[in-house]
Amino acid sequence: MTAPVIHILNGPNLNLLGQRQPEIYGHDTLDDIARACAALGQELGLATELRQTNHEGALVEMIHEAREVAQGIIINPAAYTHTSVAILDALTMFEGPVIEVHLSNIHKREAFRHHSYVSARADAVIAGCGVQGYALAVRQIAHMIASKG
Repeated sequence: MTAPVIHILNGPNLNLLGQRQPEIYGHDTLDDIARACAALGQELGLATELRQTNHEGALVEMIHEAREVAQGIIINPAAYTHTSVAILDALTMFEGPVIEVHLSNIHKREAFRHHSYVSARADAVIAGCGVQGYALAVRQIAHMIASKG
């Protein structure tokens, strides 16, 4: 039996984690997050694929690709959270569970960050837990997939 596949999609500037504003985003890199998610996913019987792009259209295409191969999506759309109806529309076409993750608590930051288009589709939102938010999302999506099947 093949392990369910989870795509962990990341938006702009997250390739600079560990360098960019560590007082907000911490010192862990996206590679650190990928390794931790892969290890936890394996423990939970999931296969994980972590991807990142700085381009909105590329993120939309990643979501389209996930429709064919993934049973769930964990997404940190970064700045596109607050601006992208295209990402919302793509996620709406995905049939599995979607969890939105933010390293920082977007509700304690600038007012423009308080609104998320992605939340309209997300089955759960995790914000303000730092990199641990990804682990929480992997655990939750494993539970959601197991409950469904």
